[in-house]
Amino acid sequence: MIRVQVPATAANLGPGFDCLGMALELYNTVEFSTISRGISIEAEGEGAGELPRDGSNLVYRAARLVFERAGYRPEGLRIRLSNCVPVGRGLGSSASAVIGGIVAANIMSGAKLSHREILSLACSMEGHPDNIAPAFLGGLVIYTAIDGEITWQKIDLPKDLKAVVAVPDFALNTRESRESLPHMITMRDAVFNISRVALLVTALQKGDLSVLGTAMEDRLHQPYRGGTIAGFKKVISAARLAGARGVALSGAGPSIIALADKNFKLVADVMKETFRESGINARTMILTPSPVGARALKIL
Repeated sequence: MIRVQVPATAANLGPGFDCLGMALELYNTVEFSTISRGISIEAEGEGAGELPRDGSNLVYRAARLVFERAGYRPEGLRIRLSNCVPVGRGLGSSASAVIGGIVAANIMSGAKLSHREILSLACSMEGHPDNIAPAFLGGLVIYTAIDGEITWQKIDLPKDLKAVVAVPDFALNTRESRESLPHMITMRDAVFNISRVALLVTALQKGDLSVLGTAMEDRLHQPYRGGTIAGFKKVISAARLAGARGVALSGAGPSIIALADKNFKLVADVMKETFRESGINARTMILTPSPVGARALKIL
């Protein structure tokens, strides 16, 4: 039996569109074991009632790709999923499923894939690395693709930093959200985002949280995605007034992530109440960034 734990992730953090992501201490667990024949898929927790129990399951599809590469054919496979990451809320649930399936299958089939091969395979399934890289590697990850290969760097985060996440009670489809984004941008907006993401990375490396309000501004995706979320601008403003250092959409949303070093509960309460005033029910979580990504908890 193989058990793998994979963290939730918050991509972009404002200006770092498709190149920046952070792992959070909220986990999905994937468990693989062999059975005599066929596939058996069980799920509990977040999205359990929505997840397919057949060959279309994302964890199984990821595992099958690994098995095919490794030339490994289990007679039967039992998959148990224990999910704490909300589905379709911008916290990397699909990346968690893909990475969980790939890592567990790689262990089961003899650990033949390297880290780069795992990342490449996962990105080919997900379509973009913004959640994949931090889900696998942990921490805050800066990444890019060079000649089809993922190159990354991790940075250490300030010890007191936490993520306050407000999770609305509705889902957004990431693919549809990406299709709503413009195909071309102005030079002014490009420079705006380049300057912000450079400031954001430097500030987090140095532990200077005073500039995060500016550093987490964005003109590439949030103006378009935020327009579909009632109360989006109000929640951001309220969180900052309550003490958050910087606030942004988590991935494609609809969740909103506030980075703070104090007043965590106040920030959470204010974000929830501001969403409520806009007619949206939301739950909040106060999460610590996860320094580790996917890892095997048990192998028998």
